[in-house]
Amino acid sequence: MLFFSGKSEGSQAHEELVQNQSVARGIWGEKIAAQFLLRKGWRIIDRNVRPFERDERKEIDIVAYNEEDNMIIFVEVKTHKTHAEFAPRAWGVDRAKKRNLLPAFRAWLRTRKWAGNYRFDIVEVYGDGSGEPEIDHLVNVPIFPATDRFYRYGR
Repeated sequence: MLFFSGKSEGSQAHEELVQNQSVARGIWGEKIAAQFLLRKGWRIIDRNVRPFERDERKEIDIVAYNEEDNMIIFVEVKTHKTHAEFAPRAWGVDRAKKRNLLPAFRAWLRTRKWAGNYRFDIVEVYGDGSGEPEIDHLVNVPIFPATDRFYRYGR
């Protein structure tokens, strides 16, 4: 008796190829974002931090320090091949992603005993590696509850 799984060997190989290309693009985007932040004069403290080893959804892409503001900045990097015509900025960081990141940020702050200000930024990198990437830096994206000691503009 034959069972049909719904996936042929060819489609499974195609899915793996697409996933590998996506991972490679993500690694490239994180490298571009780190270079961008270094050019701004920030110091990269950590990259690809997983405070909870068993949960890879709770990964912090970049932890940077801005000496000018004496602030820790948690940076989520999103790499896209092209701009989606009708997608809003930061569409890759939805409510579920923020919910996963928040415990990771708090764990990092707790283990490093950081008592200063911090914030959450998103760096979107657009490109495929063949030309000059386009970078969109979203600063101080709301993620932390009002009870946290995060940086607020206009305070």
